[in-house]
Amino acid sequence: MPEIIINGPAGRIEARYHHAGRIDSPIALMLHPHPQFGGTMNNQIVYNLYYAFLERGFSVLRFNFRGVGRSQGFFDNGPGELADAASALDWLQLQNPDSRSCWIAGVSFGTWIAMQLLMRRPEIDGFICVAPPANIYDFNFLAPCPSSGLVISGEKDKVVPWASVGELAAKTKTQKGIKIEHTVIAGANHFFANELEEMKGLVGDYVDKRMVEILEAKREKE
Repeated sequence: MPEIIINGPAGRIEARYHHAGRIDSPIALMLHPHPQFGGTMNNQIVYNLYYAFLERGFSVLRFNFRGVGRSQGFFDNGPGELADAASALDWLQLQNPDSRSCWIAGVSFGTWIAMQLLMRRPEIDGFICVAPPANIYDFNFLAPCPSSGLVISGEKDKVVPWASVGELAAKTKTQKGIKIEHTVIAGANHFFANELEEMKGLVGDYVDKRMVEILEAKREKE
């Protein structure tokens, strides 16, 4: 899990990268929680998401938004962080030009950035959103959502009540064949402190299922 430095729009971006062995390995980008509330790429939820993809043969990248850790720049309340994420995805794709699938995953604030990036990058096949702050940020730009994905909430999340996330998942318009699944983990708070293994298992099962569907659809188009 080597440390790398990516050239970003605000300067240096600090990141960790795992490169899978296969030339056509799928890729996944992880986005961390809010920088001004202690969010970093070493957040335990991000870390478990990272390993859920790594264990399935993905090349995986997680990074610190501007102003976090050794990443240069200052918090920009969204636009700058979206630019950071786009630069990180560009780097990941350059390292894996023959990748057969592209995914994005985010935690809390990171989901808001992830879904904005999803709308701009049609090559993203799937997404994982953990505790998307539907009660804090506007997700109406998902009109319609272009890819299927999994949304995970904590039953006892006092920061982002699961009901607001469920409403977001239900109201989001989707294209034909696109489905957003919403799972609520019993007893979990915003940090999933005692439910990380359960969350990781749910993510792994979902990725396994969706990758079969994605690769079958791509073979049919060839």
